[in-house]
Amino acid sequence: MTKVNQTTDEADAESELEEPTTDHLDNVEDGCGCTEIWEHMSEQREAAAGDD
Repeated sequence: MTKVNQTTDEADAESELEEPTTDHLDNVEDGCGCTEIWEHMSEQREAAAGDD
């Protein structure tokens, strides 16, 4: 088995990665499924399209 060692630069680069934003899911209930998330995001898009 080959052991892979990270260099300090690689470890620093990984630690600098930002967490993905989830603010677009703030109004979705915890534990909901893919369908509910899709519906919520579709409603947001429709509402934003109506603002034009």
